[in-house]
Amino acid sequence: MVAVAGRTDSGGRAGRARFVATIFVGSFLLFLVQPMIARMALPRLGGAPSVWNSAMLVYQALLLAGYAYAHWLGRFAPPRQALIHLVLLAIAALTLPIGLMSAMPPPDANPFLWVPWLLLASIGPLFFVVSAQAPLLQRWFAMSEGADPYPLYAASNLGSFGGLIAYPLIVEPLIGVSEQRWLWSVGYGLLMLLVVACAIALPRSAAPAGGREERGAPLDWRQIGRWVLLAAVPSGLILSTTLHITTDLVAMPLLWVLPLAAYLLSFTVAFASWRTPANSMRRLAPLILLLACFAIFVNQNWLALLFCAISILNLFTVGVALHSRLFETRPPARQLTLFYLALSVGGVLGGIFCALIAPLIFDWTYEHLILLVAAAWLMRSDSPFGPIANLWDNSALARRVTIAGIAIVMVLAAGSEDFFGLLPDSDVTRFATLAILAIAITSIGNRALFTVSTAGLLIAAGGWDQLELSATPGKTTRSFFGIYSIRPSGDDARMLVHGTTVHGIQNLGSPDRERIETSYYAPRSGVGLAMQATPQLFGPNARIDVVGLGAGTLACYARPGERWTFYEIDPAIVRIARDPAKFTFLSRCLPDVPIEIGDARLTLARAEAAGADLLVVDAFSSDAIPIHLLTREALGVYGRRLSSSGLLLIHISNRFLNLRPVVAANAQVAGWHGAARSHKPSAEGRALHETESEWIALSRSPQVLGRLIGGNPGWEALEPQPGFAPWSDDYASVLPLFTWGP
Repeated sequence: MVAVAGRTDSGGRAGRARFVATIFVGSFLLFLVQPMIARMALPRLGGAPSVWNSAMLVYQALLLAGYAYAHWLGRFAPPRQALIHLVLLAIAALTLPIGLMSAMPPPDANPFLWVPWLLLASIGPLFFVVSAQAPLLQRWFAMSEGADPYPLYAASNLGSFGGLIAYPLIVEPLIGVSEQRWLWSVGYGLLMLLVVACAIALPRSAAPAGGREERGAPLDWRQIGRWVLLAAVPSGLILSTTLHITTDLVAMPLLWVLPLAAYLLSFTVAFASWRTPANSMRRLAPLILLLACFAIFVNQNWLALLFCAISILNLFTVGVALHSRLFETRPPARQLTLFYLALSVGGVLGGIFCALIAPLIFDWTYEHLILLVAAAWLMRSDSPFGPIANLWDNSALARRVTIAGIAIVMVLAAGSEDFFGLLPDSDVTRFATLAILAIAITSIGNRALFTVSTAGLLIAAGGWDQLELSATPGKTTRSFFGIYSIRPSGDDARMLVHGTTVHGIQNLGSPDRERIETSYYAPRSGVGLAMQATPQLFGPNARIDVVGLGAGTLACYARPGERWTFYEIDPAIVRIARDPAKFTFLSRCLPDVPIEIGDARLTLARAEAAGADLLVVDAFSSDAIPIHLLTREALGVYGRRLSSSGLLLIHISNRFLNLRPVVAANAQVAGWHGAARSHKPSAEGRALHETESEWIALSRSPQVLGRLIGGNPGWEALEPQPGFAPWSDDYASVLPLFTWGP
């Protein structure tokens, strides 16, 4: 054992502070680099799911490799470990400043091959060596300070949380990508100095750490499997919770930050030396879990933000409960790196399940329900009720009560749809749900009954209805971009919904009603006026491009002789729009229209120059703001595709962001003339399912723009906002655009 008894308290505190700072900085840089690289890659690679799924696999593979490397280093004496790691840090530094290679993908490149190669060659060495910091430095701390290293994992996750929050809130709004590269490089230099300081403190030979006694049986595969499972469920819940709240509750920009932040903070609480917060969260976790299950299927818009908060709180408390079990079963320090390697494997498996497997096998977020039930099984909480806690003592009576309780829950869940005809339909769900909820609360502390009650609660509270919807062909479609459902809109229309956002409404009742342009594309909307003016502006043979297909509503503005092309990134949307059983806009108005699949900026960049007279960009809605389609460079791509007198229509309707300053600033820089139109339908329009919309018209020809807006009241001059910096591939931030007004 390292002789540390003679160290002064101040020396011990200084040594701990040195390791805490090093671990914090490494994790901070690791979580800063991922959104930074995404911003760099987006204009070049586009937003297709195959691209970002490939990128995710690269990050996970590099993280696993980093943890495996840290585990491998443990076979060497401390000085040799330090030498190897410092050499690798120096070699990786040769790739600074951080950034992507200049290579561009060929048009026929396979993203599952090209993207990994690009990322591995560009940031692979840096990401690999920095990802090893947390487990490696904790082991060094145990060897040099003779103390329990595991609480330092709280510093690692606090650093990750700092990097996560700092990028969208501080770095991106204030600094361009080119400067971000150098800032990260400076941080990397600081990290190297800190690692050197930690390496100096290492003993000359390996010795057991003093924080936890080296006793107990050797680790077996079952224990390692439990670590993997305990890490996998919270990891999967990050993605499933994010998808659930953005799909079913509220679609808000940057909302994805909150679940990930809750996940990281759960590690910080669970691995902290002060156990009171973790123990308190563990006691609350079962009740919060039941509340989150109860709220999943409640469809009340005015409660959306409350249920969103409950879902994120549930992720946090479940994370604390499961990660606390990891902390309590942590091995001696000599097996620390194996422990973190198992956690990394679990994190990868949870991410792969939700990001890659679930979209292929589920048409709704069923993975979220599965993970909630798995969490109920794994958390193993004690009953908060003293008298009841004594009942779950594994006695014969406890087993009989458990079996009876499971049977009652199964009957209630199975009959919750009509309760076997014994109760009126209006009372069934309420009765079954409340009864199962009462059993679930009572059964906290009884692992089997609590898990079954959690599953039964999910079924009774709305699971049957969702399963029935999934069993109905064509009602729900899922892709890597999200979940689409076709729902009635009143008694005379149907709509295409992506989460909480409508992507098209079609009137029903007759062929003429089906051809009526609705929702954002009404005749008096900005795009509707532009479509009606096309023959006067560009003649009978106008060439029209539309980015964003939706239900295909705009197709019914088409006239004989015009040449139309749609650009759509999601093949699932194309299948929906082309299916006459779902929507008939395309089949009735443009049955053979060409549809280009892929990221619009990339496909337009490869299209014929000056090949369109009117270009409609309708890719901006809800929380999905594809920044790379609103930058100065993107405007250049649109200008290249349009004729010199062409007209560009951009849809900027959004519940949370005012995108007008973005378009106005970029138009001014590029010399475009612009006007904006906010359309509020009349009572007659609303009866035909028109909705409010905001469109911007741009043209390099003031005459064309003048002919469009002349005689149409409601158009406003597009005035740049003073002090607003134009968006570019180097700089863009949504923070200045948030609006909370009506």
